[in-house]
This record gives sequence, C-alpha cells and structure tokens, in this order.
Amino acid sequence: MEIHTLYPNKRYTFADYLTWIDNKRRELIDGFINLMTPAPTRQHQEISGNLHTYLNLFLKDKECKVYSAPFDVRLPKNDEKDDDKIYNVVQPDIVVVCDPKKLDDKGCIGAPDLIVEILSKSSSKKDLKEKFFLYEESGVNEYWIAFPNEKSIQKFVLNSKNKFELKRIYVEDDKISPSMFPKLKIDITDVFKM
Repeated sequence: MEIHTLYPNKRYTFADYLTWIDNKRRELIDGFINLMTPAPTRQHQEISGNLHTYLNLFLKDKECKVYSAPFDVRLPKNDEKDDDKIYNVVQPDIVVVCDPKKLDDKGCIGAPDLIVEILSKSSSKKDLKEKFFLYEESGVNEYWIAFPNEKSIQKFVLNSKNKFELKRIYVEDDKISPSMFPKLKIDITDVFKM
C-alpha cells in the first residue's frame, strides 16, 4: 500500500498496517490511524529506561518478558487472530507479557499483563482516555500511567467487573509493585531520576 493513500477517516486493519513502510510511527485504535511523535524526549526515554531496567532485572529468570516501544501489541476483539480482522494495534511505552502463547514475531497478540504509558504533551489525551478504555475493554490486568512533571505514577488494576480501579497514586519516596510481583519494589524517586 502506498503511504500517500492513507486517509484519516478510513478504517484500517493490522494487515494494512504491516504494509506501511516509512519512518512514521502509527497506532490503530478501532481501525483509525493515530500518528505518534517521531521520537520521545530524553526525559521520557530515561523514565522508560529506568522502569524497564527494574522490570527486566526482576524478570530475568522468569517466564514473563518485558518490552519497550516500539513493540506492537494487537488487541483483537472476540479473540480474532487474522491480521485483516484486527483493528487495534498500539505501541505502549512498556509491556509485560507472562503468557508465551501471546508472543510471536510480530509482537504480542492479546492483552499484556502490565502496560505502562509515560505521558507527554502530545500523548496525554490518548493515554488518559482512548487507550485507558481500550486497555480496560481488552482485559489488560494492570495499567500504569506515569506523569513526568509530577513525578508520579497512577496504578490501575482490573477488578472483578472488568473495570480499571485506581489502586493508588505513587509519588517520590514511594515504592510501587506490579500486583503480580509484590516482591518487586520499584523506587519512584529512581524512576524519575535524571
């Protein structure tokens, strides 16, 4: 597919997405294109790297895997597996996947166990609203939203009614743990250290 033939009001699938070869990063939410910023800020990268390091060291000898963007996460409805029937493809800042059956050469298909998004001016509306509801609807067990300016992380966990519940807001000097790994203590001060 030629890149110049993409239309903002047209609905696309993951099969279409795989044909787009250029330097632009995109996501699909309900089949509609969301352009991403070309490169995150240095602050964003450091926060992502700090979180990834904590998770990666802890998961080293475990079945769960941690990935950083760009990493495609396909969130199909009704357990669809065909690329031409998947309308949601996102690239979260950090993803933890504990079910190896969800991983393939294209990334992850199905809800990860943990997703972390680091807010920026250009992504805050999408991360706080569109992706929040997409992740909730898709059954992501846990969603962390990092706020660089406030140096805080909001931790949401899927409850028994399949709705995200705010468990706590973590600030400097606090330690946050993924619900599935309570022994992992991530120091919020270290996460936002520049």
